[in-house]
This record gives sequence, C-alpha cells and structure tokens, in this order.
Amino acid sequence: MLTASRNTKEAALPGGRLTQQERQQIATGLADGLAYAEIARRLDRPTSTITREVMRNGGPAGYRADLAHRATERRAHRRKRAAPRGSKTLTEDYGRDPEAVRAYEETLTTVFIASGTPKMMARVMACLTLSDSGSLTAAELAERLEVSPASISKAITFLESQDLVRRFRDEGRRERYGFDEDIWYQSMVASARSTAQVAETSRQGVAVMGRGTPAAVRLENAARFLDFVAETMLRASEQAREVLFANPATARGDKADAAPDDPAGPRPDQG
Repeated sequence: MLTASRNTKEAALPGGRLTQQERQQIATGLADGLAYAEIARRLDRPTSTITREVMRNGGPAGYRADLAHRATERRAHRRKRAAPRGSKTLTEDYGRDPEAVRAYEETLTTVFIASGTPKMMARVMACLTLSDSGSLTAAELAERLEVSPASISKAITFLESQDLVRRFRDEGRRERYGFDEDIWYQSMVASARSTAQVAETSRQGVAVMGRGTPAAVRLENAARFLDFVAETMLRASEQAREVLFANPATARGDKADAAPDDPAGPRPDQG
C-alpha cells in the first residue's frame, strides 16, 4: 500500500526534487493501478509533478524508480556542468522558466517515443517543435541536444523518410531542418497510405490461403477494417487542412471573429 513516510515528507521540500523514496512509492502506486492524482495526494505533491515524472521516465508501464532516480541525477549533473545555449535561446526572449521548458521538452519527447518514434528522432522532433525560429541547422541541433553530428544526420534521414521534417537552405546557403504548416497533414497521408498498403497485402492473401478458410477470413476482415481506417484518415486530414488553413479564426474557436457567410469556412458537405 502506498504511504508517505514522515522522513520522506521532511526530506522533500515543497517544489523540491523528488526523493528516491518518493520515486519508489510512485512505482508502487503505478503497480497498484492508482491514478496520478491519487499518488500525488498521498505524496503531498502536485499531480503535474507525478505526471511529468512518469512520462519522462518510461511511462506507466515502463517506470522504474531506480532508473528514474539515476536519470534525474545525470540530468542535474549535465545542467551544473554547462547549460546548453539552446535552452537559453528558448527562454531568454520570452521570460520562460528554463526548468519548466526542459521538463516539458522531456515530456514531449517521451510522448513521441510512446507513439513509436525512436528515441533520438523523438528528441530532434521535440527540439524542432519548441524552436521559435521553426528550423535549426544540424550544428544547432547537435549543440542543443549535446549529441554528435552523426546522430543528428541519422535522425534527420529517418524523419525525412517519414515526411516529418523538411530540409531547406537559408539565405546563407546553410541547410536547415524544420516543420512547415503542412507537416502533420503529410505525415497523416503517409500513415494512411501505409495502412492502405497493409490492407491491400492482406487482401492478396485471401486467394493464397483459400477463400472461406479461417486464415483467409481473418485476412479479409483485416483488409476491410484497414481500408476503412485509411480512407477515414485521408478524408479527415483533407477536411482538417482545409478548415484550419482556410479559416484560422474558426480553427481557434474565435467564432465571433469569423463572418457567418465566410466562404472559407466549412461547407455543409464537409460535415
């Protein structure tokens, strides 16, 4: 049962870093199926602290107290050595809290990893997403993430193959990498096409396995399901791009700012 000991509470000052004992109690709470809010209540911590701690250290299924504690110590050691110039860039112009920015970047990276993106590629995606300039050079990415140029090159190659990153040249003819307004649309289209390819391959197997046999029925059902998913993804992506890019005010929910008869708004046939 998860309980906060007197010693743990005394060692953890309000807003201070989680102790190793607290991390062990978080792991116990997760194993017991407790919600983040309940774990936070028992540790007398904000729910956001528990959520961030778990998401940046493997998620609910992969969280381990000892690994999480060591990872936190490593991050603290790196920050004491030298704060990356990239982190300063993210905070100096807008008065952002550097700790909050770093914590959020780690959380975003973890979410990308949980969605199936390899770790290094997820770190690059998070870094580019949080860059106010919208793009970075390979050297800037390597500096911000404190990794080798070779690691950045490999990550960029993968992300480009998935239509998640654009490569272009700035006025100084330097190669830069970043997102454009169409990046998520292109990514969804690529995903839908991949899903449709699996559906088509499943359909081809029906004749091979013998129509009406258990294996063929399984393949046919998979093909029908995946066809529907792929078509729905494509249709939703097209509609979302048209609505969001044609009428940004409507996309933000600023209904009062959008004219009722605005031709750029969604049409009845769009649902």
